[in-house]
Amino acid sequence: MQRICVIGGSRYFGKLLVQRLHAAGHRVTVVNRGSAPPPPGVEHLVADRDDEAALAAALGTRTFDVVIDQVCYTPVQAGIAVRVFSGRTRRYVMTSTIEVYDPATAVLPAAVRNTPVPEERVDPAAWRVRTDLPWHDEAYLEAHYAEGKRQAEAVFTRDGRFGFASVRSAHVLGGGAREFTGRLAHYADRLARGAEIVVHARELPTVFIHYEELADLLLWAATATGFTGPLNACSDGLLDVRDIAAAVAAEAGRRPVYRTASAGERVGPFSFDRYYAMSNSRAKELGFVFSRTAEWLPRAAAEAVSATAPARGAHRA
Repeated sequence: MQRICVIGGSRYFGKLLVQRLHAAGHRVTVVNRGSAPPPPGVEHLVADRDDEAALAAALGTRTFDVVIDQVCYTPVQAGIAVRVFSGRTRRYVMTSTIEVYDPATAVLPAAVRNTPVPEERVDPAAWRVRTDLPWHDEAYLEAHYAEGKRQAEAVFTRDGRFGFASVRSAHVLGGGAREFTGRLAHYADRLARGAEIVVHARELPTVFIHYEELADLLLWAATATGFTGPLNACSDGLLDVRDIAAAVAAEAGRRPVYRTASAGERVGPFSFDRYYAMSNSRAKELGFVFSRTAEWLPRAAAEAVSATAPARGAHRA
């Protein structure tokens, strides 16, 4: 049994993570702004992580074996966490993202063509941190999501007050209505309406992970290993947007109709004109066993179709 603090943990794979940590017998404390209560038996502290004094006051004299940070998006938030949790934990795990590898958002080292990128491609120890940027502005943060994650990783990595690991998650699918971004639902809705699916002339693949698998990986990273540094998290098996749409179409009993985007036209989620994959070799070497996307994609597609059906019925009514 370990004492574990989860920052966030109120929805999607974070909520599932809290449930599974508790079911495994760990003593779990959830810290969030009170948007949703945790399961019975899990301690709940209400505090805004952006308010350093309030966060410290809410924690009181509590200490933890590990902290799992689900909602760290900026170097400013990372700096607050470093100061508040210094002396309170020996290990800190931050949920990060594949977006740190997006070449459209930063100047990155050249990658080997059509080869999944390893963690070394973005080294947080060498990444420049700019806490003077307007990270408090929601529009700025949304436009600089990937950079915020890179700089947050850098703050934790260079501070060194506790062991730090970042889990760079692939695109997350599954869960139907639980998947709050609505990216898979986008295709379920368009197929149901017979709308065209706008794609690039040549679609290239990316990596994905099921939300349950990501919860399991975070549990493993927090309780079963002691690795530090970044770790890529993705199921085996690349998918492109046509694979995604075809899976949803099969569950919906529809035929997808594709249209190639014109110059400058916006395409749908997961549509890429560049190869966008990362290697999960490090996690495998450390002992984590990944599923294959083909194993869970039909179920994720079925959940998306089922979740969009009531909304369509309500709209017609």
